[in-house]
Amino acid sequence: MTSKEVVLTYEGLKKLEEELEYLKGTKRREIAERIKQALSFGDISENSEYDEAKNEQAHIEGRIVQIESMLKNAKVIDEDEVSTEVVSLGSKVRLLDVEFNEEVEYYIVGSTEADPSKFKISNESPVGSALIGKKIGETVDVAVPDGVIKFKILAINK
Repeated sequence: MTSKEVVLTYEGLKKLEEELEYLKGTKRREIAERIKQALSFGDISENSEYDEAKNEQAHIEGRIVQIESMLKNAKVIDEDEVSTEVVSLGSKVRLLDVEFNEEVEYYIVGSTEADPSKFKISNESPVGSALIGKKIGETVDVAVPDGVIKFKILAINK
C-alpha cells in the first residue's frame, strides 16, 4: 500500500507532533487507568465502563497510527520557497468576490490542515485548486454547487 504524500505547513507539522505526543503519553495513561478501574468492578461481560474504555482505546490507537503515517509521509512547505508571484501551497491570497464586492483572504494548505472556519482551504478544494498557479490581477471562475463564483486576485503573500 502506497501512502499519499501529506503536505503540511510548519505549524501543521507541529500540531500533529503535539497531538501524537499527547495521545501516546497523557491519553494512553488516562485510558489505561479507566480500564483498570472498570476491571475492578468485576464481570466484564456486562461492564459498560470497560467496553467504553476499550472502544476509546481502539480509537486512540487508530489515531496514533494515522498520525504516525501522516508524519512519515509529510512534506513540509518551506515558507522561503512560497512564491508571491503565483498562488501555490502556503500562499495567503487576498481575493475580491466580484459579485458581492467583498474581500476575503484564504491560506492555501494541504487537505490535512484545511479548516474553512479559519479561512484555511485545501489546495484540493474547488476554490483552492482554481487559484493554484494564478497571478495577481487575474479573475478566476470557481464552480460551486450554487453556480460559479468569480474571484479577482488582489494580493499573494507568504
